Amino acid sequence: MPQHASAIKRVRQNAVRRLRNREHRSRMRNMVKKLLKTEDASLAQDLYPKTQAYLDRLATKGIIHRNKAAHYKSQISLHLNKTVH
Repeated sequence: MPQHASAIKRVRQNAVRRLRNREHRSRMRNMVKKLLKTEDASLAQDLYPKTQAYLDRLATKGIIHRNKAAHYKSQISLHLNKTVH
């Protein structure tokens, strides 16, 4: 257990941030999975900009790595192109 007040506060902050980051990553994965599972082109076109924007936001905040965001965006854009055409 930490002894200093600043270390105790740091433990509290880390716990809150860990939970918040876990929620963001879970939401991101669910959005990507939902988009990749859909076969309906119009639904995929509706989901694509929201998912892409969310991935960019998480990469900007440092919750996920920017290359991981780029990888997911590439996957969903390939799927979108496949369902539309």
